[in-house]
Amino acid sequence: MADHDAKEEQRPLNQWRRSKGGFMASMFIFVLSALDNMGFVANMVSIVLYFYGVMHFDLASSANTLTNFMASTYLLSLVGGFISDTYLNRFTTCLLFGSLEVLALAMLTVQAASKHLHPEACGKSSCVKGGIAVMFYTSLCLLALGMGGVRGSMTAFGADQFDEKDPTEAKALASFFNWLLLSSTVGAITGVTGVVWVSTQKAWHWGFFIITIASSVGFVTLALGKPFYRIKTPGDSPTLRIAQVIVVAFKNRKLSLPESHGELYEISDKEATAEKIAHTNQMRFLDKAAIIQENSKPKAWKVCTVTQVEEVKILTRVLPIVASTIILNTCMAQLQTFSVQQGNVMDLKLGSLTVPAPSIPVIPLVFISVLVPLYELFFVPFARKITHHPSGITQLQRVGVGLVLSAISMAVAGIVEVKRRDQGRKDPSKPISLFWLSFQYGIFGIADMFTLVGLLEFFYRESPASMKSLSTSLTWLSTSLGYFLSTVFVNVINAVSKRITPSKQGWLHGFDLNQNNLNLFYWFLATLSCLNFFNYLYWASRYQYKREDSGPGFKPLGEMSLKRVERKQDWEVSQE
Repeated sequence: MADHDAKEEQRPLNQWRRSKGGFMASMFIFVLSALDNMGFVANMVSIVLYFYGVMHFDLASSANTLTNFMASTYLLSLVGGFISDTYLNRFTTCLLFGSLEVLALAMLTVQAASKHLHPEACGKSSCVKGGIAVMFYTSLCLLALGMGGVRGSMTAFGADQFDEKDPTEAKALASFFNWLLLSSTVGAITGVTGVVWVSTQKAWHWGFFIITIASSVGFVTLALGKPFYRIKTPGDSPTLRIAQVIVVAFKNRKLSLPESHGELYEISDKEATAEKIAHTNQMRFLDKAAIIQENSKPKAWKVCTVTQVEEVKILTRVLPIVASTIILNTCMAQLQTFSVQQGNVMDLKLGSLTVPAPSIPVIPLVFISVLVPLYELFFVPFARKITHHPSGITQLQRVGVGLVLSAISMAVAGIVEVKRRDQGRKDPSKPISLFWLSFQYGIFGIADMFTLVGLLEFFYRESPASMKSLSTSLTWLSTSLGYFLSTVFVNVINAVSKRITPSKQGWLHGFDLNQNNLNLFYWFLATLSCLNFFNYLYWASRYQYKREDSGPGFKPLGEMSLKRVERKQDWEVSQE
């Protein structure tokens, strides 16, 4: 009777909850994603030319400036994720960092419009100095902080609009990540065509101005959707919870583990205010943090719950997955730097129309905009019938497909560069068509479709409730490290090849691509990507998914039995 009364009391709350969230709320987030990504991608593919032609960096320095900027942007997503998990809710965090982003874009617009804020060409690797340098780097730093903070909170905020424990909403959650990618892609198509054309053919400041207005409209739209959102309050500091487990486990290192994990400390169902995670037998040394010593009461920094220990185990298990995707993002950095510079010295004519080199990524974006609906509407329902997985195929399988395609993309990029360079040396007045680059862009675009959505959904589903934003930010951490690694590779390979080549010139030296060996750099990345794929297979095949401890008699989607799916072909465990 008491249980019946409790259910009756909860019914109005559940009905109210269902009236919020879902795809109605997500529409506002999709609009922000499209408008914000329009500027983000336009800058990502074209601003290297702004660094090169207006700010007068050389080839390597302009590429490194972009990769360092992009790496910092993605790295700072961890700041946004941490703040939204701990201090501010995800909605407020997104708007706060959005205001910084708009301010930075306004500063870029002003500097691009004012010729006295441009440096004079000096023939060095960088000509930016004095007050010009202060304004230039301040705007880039603010832009990286703003964009990073938005990415660290927006994805998790959108996913919060769905209850992953409800079977119906769990399927909707899987669809959300695909439609989020589609909205981002639509915005990106506008960015790499319209905005890039304005920037490169008219004036850079007009391109930055359009981006500033679009981002402003996006954040206003997000704010207007507040009545429809499910806004979760932040909890305890994720870093504090992790530190407590490590410290207590170290203090208890000399204690023996009990024979049964049931003797480890865990709060009762009545005391629990968040999800409880079932115990796993991996990394048993961390279980020592959940040992209650005799004649002691449970206190923070004295004992941790099993759930708290499992949270640390989950984060530890996903780190090799994060590391395995870094090389893929290093490959992506090349398509936004050296491939754009390749396109700039190719035939840009399409009939009577001159196509800006940075607009070539529209080809993979068009592929993605067509493939995402086909994937969501046809492949996923078909695959669900076979695998019984809400996403059709598992997230780690999607990532694996992306890693294979990225290696192929770099191999193709090297072949295309040989053809471009040979023609450039033979007859510079008749370069090959820009659309030869569509092969490497198209293949990598499909790779990105599989990998990005797979990682975002994987980290959101696997992460503890108190770490959703921080965990999804691990996707951007991988991207950040990939961009930083690109800078390291360019510098190291230039230094090493300068010593060992007969010409005593680095593979990527100077201003003239026709005198470089960019193809060898692409093939180096292709080889590295193949080796990295086997490393990924090792870790993915051993990954153990999170299971929630919901008590007897109830098995939500996340706790259903685990099985191997197509043991000979698959690399990871799938939920049945």
